[in-house]
Amino acid sequence: MISDQSKKEIDFWVKKYPEGRESSAVMQALTIVQKENNGSLTNELIKEIAGYLGMPVISVQEVATFYENYNHKPVGKYVIRFCHNISCMLNGSDDLISYLEEKLEVKTGEISKNGLVSVKKVECLGACVGGPMCQIGDQYYEHLTTKKIDEILGNLK
Repeated sequence: MISDQSKKEIDFWVKKYPEGRESSAVMQALTIVQKENNGSLTNELIKEIAGYLGMPVISVQEVATFYENYNHKPVGKYVIRFCHNISCMLNGSDDLISYLEEKLEVKTGEISKNGLVSVKKVECLGACVGGPMCQIGDQYYEHLTTKKIDEILGNLK
């Protein structure tokens, strides 16, 4: 169920578009509802968003499954979205992802045993000059090394 607070936030975005274009707020609506629901979306939530925005369910599902920032299964408190596109890969992202998986004892796409962290490989995050890099929440971490990863993990609580 979409809370009244989330509906208010969605309405804020809907108002930014011309009348009859409410569907243009679909990405923000998905983000708002996902955040409210412990970082993931269910089929039921996607249907509710479609109904709220007056869109066909399939249209909302297409957006929710196309973009990698939407999760369709439970995730940890922190989702480490690690870029593995060409710039990051050439600078060692695959080795750093392996390091992260070993350190956390978690495979990509899974949740750590303590429920704190999920690791997700994603395509370009648009920070190629800072590769290898990852994103946690709204924060980008660039020019990563194993030492920087250890520092970042040490700050997650």
